[in-house]
Amino acid sequence: MQARNPRFDFTTEVPGLDSLGRVHFIAIGGSGMSAVARIMLARGVIVSGSDAKDSPVLETLRGLGARVFVGHDASHVADIDTVVISSAIPETNVELAAAREAGCVVLHRSQGLAATMHDSRPAAVAGANGKTTTTSMLTVALQAAGLDPSFASGGELTGQGTNAAWTGGDVFVVEADESDGSFLVYGPEVAIVTNVQPDHLDFYGTFGNVQRAYATFADSIRADGLLVACADDAGSAFLASNAAIGGTRVLTYGFDGTADLTLADHRADDEGIGTTTTLHLPEGSTATMRLATPGAHNALNAAAAYVAATEGFGADSALVLEGLAGFDGARRRFEVCGDVGGVTVVDDYAHNAGKVAAVVRTAAEIAARRGGRLHVAFQPHLYSRTRDFAQGFAAGLAPADTVVLLDVYGAREQPMEGITSELIAAPLRALAGERAVSVGGAFDAVAAHLAEIASDGDLVLTVGAGDVTELAGHVLRALRERDQR
Repeated sequence: MQARNPRFDFTTEVPGLDSLGRVHFIAIGGSGMSAVARIMLARGVIVSGSDAKDSPVLETLRGLGARVFVGHDASHVADIDTVVISSAIPETNVELAAAREAGCVVLHRSQGLAATMHDSRPAAVAGANGKTTTTSMLTVALQAAGLDPSFASGGELTGQGTNAAWTGGDVFVVEADESDGSFLVYGPEVAIVTNVQPDHLDFYGTFGNVQRAYATFADSIRADGLLVACADDAGSAFLASNAAIGGTRVLTYGFDGTADLTLADHRADDEGIGTTTTLHLPEGSTATMRLATPGAHNALNAAAAYVAATEGFGADSALVLEGLAGFDGARRRFEVCGDVGGVTVVDDYAHNAGKVAAVVRTAAEIAARRGGRLHVAFQPHLYSRTRDFAQGFAAGLAPADTVVLLDVYGAREQPMEGITSELIAAPLRALAGERAVSVGGAFDAVAAHLAEIASDGDLVLTVGAGDVTELAGHVLRALRERDQR
């Protein structure tokens, strides 16, 4: 039996947008919540929301017409019809408790988003790794091809200043989050699965439950729809095989020669950032795919977007490739934050073992091409994930020349006895040596250490889903102070 969210049934029909009435978002400032609020506002819904503290996001939403409160109070939902929450909002929240007592409709964030998509052709991007980048790439590719998609992504598209927009076009691209089972809600016409791997075991319990959830996701694809799956990932390939047996139209992509679209001759440019890859297309012809984003993993993400755009929505292939070539990234996905004294500082959101391995491997290749070294500051995200995947994190971090492990960022979890960054440090030291690994420290101290050891040609990479993103600014400041001494 697959793990089910005890608070929401994501397999039931979502209410239509016209039936929601006045909608209130609890914790409206989060990236996912604000994205849904932004789209509802664009569609004419009366929106209010609250969050623990003020932020530029709240100010933006006010400017778009939302009534936004700082702090939580039962009075905020006094005249509300529907409340939207994420799984992180506890039942003890005063606004949620008041809404339940008043008989308001309570929707998960994903259900709220799905309500805005009833009259659209949805494309849902799922997978343990690469969801945000692939969602962003597909959005940009469809924009280049003139399809004008609406979109909701987990990261802001660089150059577009937002992670969500309603355009009125008939295609809607959404990042489908599997962490709490909510990716089952969208009923996509086109679905992408980048990989199926053990993750979010705090919710699913076992990898078998993860696989069953993805099978249900594939079953939710609309009749005559398309599943685009990665042949290089064993879990995704297994899903694709079973879906095809069940009658779903399936197209695979990958460096694996059995894929319907095969990638070959992947090579980096002189700086190691841009890449060129040959695509062997399903109909037997070839095409050249050029990207401004680094790594074989990003070539795979772009190939998924290409298949979904051309085979799923009929977009012009040349225009799709042109759009992919112009894609300049999503925020916190190998985001170059600055360069001081020949040291480049990059920030990345990677937080599971597969993502960390991919971004560290790519960064190490770029640093080596520059004749420099790679220094990584990694902040583990969640105690349960650190406990379950410490060995995987160590293996993924091992290619770096030096690693600083920050304290675990608990997010929604309380500390667990004995679960610290030392669980990663011990196997990492065995792989990389004592000199390469250190643990803990305040951001200023870590930044000063990284600035002291970094030299011309080196790359400093800050990694994790928590507040480690703030460290990049500290490092740049420490580098400037170092160079002024």
